[in-house]
Amino acid sequence: MSLKAVIFDMDGVIIDSEPVHYLVNKEMFGQFGIKFTQKDNDRFIGVSNPAMYAEYKSKYEINLSIEELSRLQLEKFLKKINNSFGKYRPIPGITALLAELKENNIKIGLASASDMEVIEAVLKSFRIKDYFKVIVSGIGMKRGKPAPDIFLKTAKKLRVKPADCAVIEDSKHGVQAAISAGMKCIGYKNANSGNQDISKADLVVNKISKIDVGILKKLWRVR
Repeated sequence: MSLKAVIFDMDGVIIDSEPVHYLVNKEMFGQFGIKFTQKDNDRFIGVSNPAMYAEYKSKYEINLSIEELSRLQLEKFLKKINNSFGKYRPIPGITALLAELKENNIKIGLASASDMEVIEAVLKSFRIKDYFKVIVSGIGMKRGKPAPDIFLKTAKKLRVKPADCAVIEDSKHGVQAAISAGMKCIGYKNANSGNQDISKADLVVNKISKIDVGILKKLWRVR
């Protein structure tokens, strides 16, 4: 077993978008008279929007379908993000890490619970899409994080064994998904991702810039 591929989460790892997701969901749920707090938001970080909306539909009387709620959230998020992209940049260290992985012929994948339209908008704006050999959205998958499905699918599309993959995640659900997939995992402690317990990761960092190929390869030498 050795490092052959690195799989990135997007929200909270590539773009610091969790504060935007919170504002959008707070605004949207407010339309239905539902109070949505930061604590509520933290609980769903790393979980797909359809899964969150399914829970809220069963708890509250919301007259829209899960599909309609997801579309409404997507429209609001894209509008907010597109109108503010001048101030958004990749999380510090991401572009340098992607370049280093490419130089070392390590395959790069992205596995995000976000809608593909959001993923495409972010990667295009940051001009980093070409780094990713495979991009997988969790929308439409039967099981989202913390189930390992999205990471296993990404590894399969990369044509790499799960045991030869490292995942970079910022959420409790994402770390658990990586572990369940049989992959190494680096947990990124992002202050804007809420109080996430990522202690089960093989390594926890508070800056993406602390991750490099040497650090990643070392994960396979540590028992």
